[in-house]
Amino acid sequence: MPDTPDQQRRPAGMLEDEVLAALWRGGRPMSPAEVQASLGGVLAYTTVMTTLARLHRKGMATRTREGRGYVYFPSIDEASHTAAAMNALLRRRHDHAAVLARFVSDLPPEDERLLLRLLRDDDTP
Repeated sequence: MPDTPDQQRRPAGMLEDEVLAALWRGGRPMSPAEVQASLGGVLAYTTVMTTLARLHRKGMATRTREGRGYVYFPSIDEASHTAAAMNALLRRRHDHAAVLARFVSDLPPEDERLLLRLLRDDDTP
C-alpha cells in the first residue's frame, strides 16, 4: 500500500525547517496545535510536538509554559538560519571557488546586483 503524503519521509532537517517557517510566519509564541494548524493540519500533533521539542533542545526555539503546555517562539531569525545552512553546505565541499561561482552564475540578475552591492558594503539601492 503506498504511503499517504503525511507518512512519506522528508529529507533530514526539512520538517524542522517547515515548523520553524510556521513560527516565523506566526510572529508570536505558538502552541503545538497552532503550529499544526498553520501547516495545514497534515502533520500529526505528536510529530509537531516532537519537532518543537527538538528545536528547543537545539536552541533554535524558546518555550514558555502556558497553561498545561508550552508555547514556542523561534530564537533564530530566518536569514541567520538560512545563512548558517548555506555556510554549512559550502564547508562540506572542497572547491569553494567553483561552488560560489556556480551559485552566483545561477542567481537572477537582481539578486546578483544585490550580492555585489552587499559585498561592496554599499547601502544605496
